[in-house]
Amino acid sequence: MAAFQHIDLPDLKATAALAAHLAPRLKAKDVLLLQGELGAGKTAFARALIQALGVKGEIPSPTFTLVQSYETPSFPIHHFDLYRLKKPEEIEELGFDDALYDGVSLVEWPEKADVYMPREALRLAFGMKEGGMRFVKFEGPESWVQRVKEKM
Repeated sequence: MAAFQHIDLPDLKATAALAAHLAPRLKAKDVLLLQGELGAGKTAFARALIQALGVKGEIPSPTFTLVQSYETPSFPIHHFDLYRLKKPEEIEELGFDDALYDGVSLVEWPEKADVYMPREALRLAFGMKEGGMRFVKFEGPESWVQRVKEKM
């Protein structure tokens, strides 16, 4: 695993632009692990990515349902929020294994069930600098580097 990209996200427009950049580079079985403190921009990025993949209408946060699934023209997308998990093995009840085989999975708070996260996943670590500027750092295997950096 290598950290390979750092991007400042000064506003929601920048977050949406990043999501629009990544959307066409995704394929079935991809997993994006969204890490960061509350308010760092994980859910905003997930919503923007789901919209960039062609989903219309409301995209609620899966904080209470733990998972929301959507159909896109290319593949299903599963948005997991593991914040409320008490034990890592609770992820098995959410259909996580099935999601890994049929679509793209976005996982907020992956550290709550880290042993279940695929090694080939792309990690996006969201954070905030002093003054409220948000940013994201990418970390992942070499297979992600060119996909993410292409025409960036």
